[in-house]
Amino acid sequence: MKRLVIFLAIAVVATPVWAQQPAAADEPKPRLDIYGFAMLDFGYNFTSINPNWFDTMRVTRLPKFDEEFGKDGTVFAGVRQSRLGVKGFTPTKLGELQTTFEFELFGTGVDEGQTTFRLRHAYGELGRFGAGQTWSPFSDTDVFPNSVEYFGPTGIAWFRNVQLRYTAMKKENSSLVIALERPGASGDQGIYDDRIELDGIHGRFPAPDISAAYRAGGKWGYARAAGLLRWIYWDDVLDDNVDLSGNATGWGLNLTSGINAGENNVIRVGLVFGEGIQNAMNDSPVDIGIQANFGDPARPLVGEPLPIVAWSAFLDHKWNDRFTSAVGYSRQDIDNTDAQAPDAFKTGQYALGNLLYAPVPGVMVGGELQWGRRESFQDPFIGDGFKVQFVFKYNFSASIGGK
Repeated sequence: MKRLVIFLAIAVVATPVWAQQPAAADEPKPRLDIYGFAMLDFGYNFTSINPNWFDTMRVTRLPKFDEEFGKDGTVFAGVRQSRLGVKGFTPTKLGELQTTFEFELFGTGVDEGQTTFRLRHAYGELGRFGAGQTWSPFSDTDVFPNSVEYFGPTGIAWFRNVQLRYTAMKKENSSLVIALERPGASGDQGIYDDRIELDGIHGRFPAPDISAAYRAGGKWGYARAAGLLRWIYWDDVLDDNVDLSGNATGWGLNLTSGINAGENNVIRVGLVFGEGIQNAMNDSPVDIGIQANFGDPARPLVGEPLPIVAWSAFLDHKWNDRFTSAVGYSRQDIDNTDAQAPDAFKTGQYALGNLLYAPVPGVMVGGELQWGRRESFQDPFIGDGFKVQFVFKYNFSASIGGK
């Protein structure tokens, strides 16, 4: 009995105020949307890839040398793309409060390769202000093709980040968003990775990243321009006769568009360029590369932001109410510094084509052919990827309250 009383007390405390106190009949009511999908990926890798990324075409995880990940030819199956989310819509005196809490099962970081819960969104917005983790304004989610491969094109900006966001303008066909984002970057010590002098290097970010995006559209589609600015510092804390401290400014522009080519076609294109913005890209390695500077004995090595140019072009086609297809190509190129390792990532290429079928609303099955290529800085070895992937996706959704 005591446990029951405690449970009921917790339930009352945890229940939102609007749920405990029903709104008047003439007032808008809060709503809670529960949504997600269960998804099976089943396919065949004709070539090898890092086993932690068996069900993706992630070009940075393709082999750097022959048989790095074993022999070619493996079957794969997984449910890591499955997703669960909740959205809340609560009327307030200041407007509608919107919140999103969403997970998927695709482990990354310390959970790389596992089927485990991973946070996608934890975000709230009231009026023009929002806070939490969601898509960076530097990313354009509408440039992603109607494909089934999890990681997606190598040449697009694709980043969810913790942020404070302000919507400076929002009209029917245009908007302007500005955000202060959690900073971050990574560096490559290259061929000097084993040098003791580099053991004391620590990254530091004295200011938040600043991002902004402007979008305009109409019946023809839309065009969008986004920018990113960041300050990257690294400090040498070793007490020796050299000081390898330094800093760099990272910047980037992301120009994207979705063009309606008739009733059944959408062309999705994007161009990204800048320096030191690799961690804001979909599949790109380090932001800072190491460079020899032996003319200065007190600072024999320096860090440089790596320039990047990336682009993507895809066509989404609707055959009829049940069949759709997507086809396209994406690429990124990085200008490496002289002291990066010969097998450092330089160029990634990505292409796909699919046929998807929706027999009833909420259900999708289909197949997709995917190709990827990894090229290194100086090493002539080329890592190719080729796979076929079949998917079975079952959506669910429900609303509580509202009206």
